[in-house]
Formats: sequence, structure tokens, C-alpha cells
Amino acid sequence: MLKDCKKDGILTKDVLAGIPGYKMDEVRAAAGPVVCIECAENIPCNPCETSCPQGAITVGNPITNLPSVDTSKCIACGKCVATCPGLAIFLINAHHAPKRASVTFAYEYLPVPAVGDTVPAINREGQVICDAVVEKVVRVKAYDMTNVMTISFPEEYIEEVRGIARRKGDK
Repeated sequence: MLKDCKKDGILTKDVLAGIPGYKMDEVRAAAGPVVCIECAENIPCNPCETSCPQGAITVGNPITNLPSVDTSKCIACGKCVATCPGLAIFLINAHHAPKRASVTFAYEYLPVPAVGDTVPAINREGQVICDAVVEKVVRVKAYDMTNVMTISFPEEYIEEVRGIARRKGDK
């Protein structure tokens, strides 16, 4: 599937539409956060499947299958977000607050922004597209010390925001 990406490896909308874990169930999304998997690599990998306590994510056999999601089982616990070695899993909340959406993602840089900080939200290409507010940061030993961060931003960017820009001097 990656051969269909732009030459720089950025996933295009056409590629995203063909990823089994990316398809959003609008009814489920209206109920709160739900997992969104942007994995386009057919490689032997299944930590998302094995970490999901609800069995909402399936890779199956062969282990090179792209993960699919049963959104009716997803409880948005975030375990899959922290365990994905490709940083390709997000929790999307289309209705975080009035006119605000949120995305939860793995953040592996230091220093870690604090809850309440305003940060530059970026798209898949690393371009800053809006300001966001850090809503939550979870750091759990079981996640191999990977931080799982939730940011909120204007709802019109729900399909685009996938992380934050590192601040000058971050490692």
C-alpha cells in the first residue's frame, strides 16, 4: 500500500481511504473517542491487536495483514496508541467540546508539554495548521514510558491534526 503514497511517504487521502483501520464509523464517533489506525505497511506487526483488552483490533493471519477495527468494541483506552511502534494509531474525538475536537497520540520527545499549554498542531506532513491545547498527558511504565497525549483544537481540523510540532530545543 505504501507504493501509493506520495514519494515522500506521506499518506494521501486515497491511501487512507483504503486502510481498514482508518474507516470512521460516524455513529460511533458521535459517541466519543474512537481508535483510528493509519497503518499502511504490510509488515509483521501486531502489538495493537495483542494490547487491546476488548479485542477491537484484528490483524489476524498472516501477521502482515493491515489492522482492522470493530469500533463497537473500542473503549478508547489508548493502550494501542502507546504500543504501536509506527506511531500510526490515534484516538479521535469529533465532539471533545463545543466546536472542538481532540486527538490522542504517542509523543516520544522531551520536554513533554504540560496540561493547559497551547501548542502548534501539525498535520501528517508536519505542517503547523492551528493552535491546540494540551488536555491530558499519560505516562505509564507499562507503555515503556511512551507518553500518550491528548490535544484539542477547532473541529474543522479533525481529519488533519495528528500531532504537535516540537518546540525549539526539544530532543
